[in-house]
Amino acid sequence: MQNRSPLPQARRHTPTATLARSLGWFSIGLGVAQVLMPRAMCRLTGMPGGTGLMRACGVREIVTGLGILNARRAAPWVWSRVAGDAFDAATLATHLRPDNPLASRAAGALAAVAAVAALDAAGAQALRVEQRRLDAAVPDYSDRSGLPAAPEQMRGAAVEDFEAPPDMITPEPLRPRHAAEDSRLRA
Repeated sequence: MQNRSPLPQARRHTPTATLARSLGWFSIGLGVAQVLMPRAMCRLTGMPGGTGLMRACGVREIVTGLGILNARRAAPWVWSRVAGDAFDAATLATHLRPDNPLASRAAGALAAVAAVAALDAAGAQALRVEQRRLDAAVPDYSDRSGLPAAPEQMRGAAVEDFEAPPDMITPEPLRPRHAAEDSRLRA
């Protein structure tokens, strides 16, 4: 029976799933800050005058975070974070000009984006590998008992043709009896 919940049982408690959820919440938190405080975020990241772009990036972060948290397969959403990180890095690189008084902040923000991008890429790759493992076909042995015949037919089968090796020292009461001996004792 397949689990149809948004987060499959196998993905809920793995380190990879924890990383994905953490990235989702980080994305939402960053996006909310970018949407609600675009001027402050622009000053912090060394991007003077980019409030419209900052808000757009914030909306992108919120949507990506929600996608990670709610998708059955989070890997594509985490890969979209990697793409967003590439866009952010390119945008920040344009603000490393000597005439930008906040260029050092832009450099710091670029270093932070690079670190988060590495984490995003590692998480997306780990999710992809984990999903492939979960998607692999698992043989169904539920209809097998492990016995070559029905259990009723197997009862006593090992005793019927058993012969103790000559060097086996077993007290007489513990030695296995053959079916023929059992029938003589009952008679």
